[in-house]
Amino acid sequence: MSDIVAIDGPAGSGKSTVARAVAAALGWSFLDTGAMYRAVTAEVLRLGLDPADAEAVGAVAASATISTVPRVEINGRDVESVIRGEAVNVAVSTVAANPAVRRAMVTRQRAWAAAQPNGTVVEGRDIATVVFPDARLKVYLTASLDERARRRGDEGAGSVSRRDRADEGRDASPLRQANDAVVLDTTDLSIDQVVEEIVRWLKTPN
Repeated sequence: MSDIVAIDGPAGSGKSTVARAVAAALGWSFLDTGAMYRAVTAEVLRLGLDPADAEAVGAVAASATISTVPRVEINGRDVESVIRGEAVNVAVSTVAANPAVRRAMVTRQRAWAAAQPNGTVVEGRDIATVVFPDARLKVYLTASLDERARRRGDEGAGSVSRRDRADEGRDASPLRQANDAVVLDTTDLSIDQVVEEIVRWLKTPN
């Protein structure tokens, strides 16, 4: 498997933006795992299924073909413009908490990373703790609730806080900081500053 930088953190902490920028700086691949869960959620809603129907939703995830590059697609349908909408925002925590969904996505994530010729930057909520526990570098991003809500734009602080509780309280792969992760509060930092710090950590011998 290629070198892995695993970036975890709550909603609005800057994971996707930072991970994409770190990958670009290193010339590595990038995988947005959150987009994968959102794509499954979009498909579940399109099919008219109840996001809480664990068996039906798990079957959708197990059989789905998902791509996140260059745009997010599921079963050949472009859902890039759908996955950040309110309907998906409301339902994605329920879908992502489904153990069958998480098993299907973790299998895909590991296979994707193993196929990359260089290093890979992967972001999500269980990357360092579950998906890639042996990652070369584990980073836990955080920021104040107000700042995270501002970044989300389409979600208020109440919605972001509910996502936090759902992500941290679920039984399957809850959001938590890996014991050996380095923590970076991005509240008052620019993207460039965050990227520089992560690249410095990666290149500094242990």
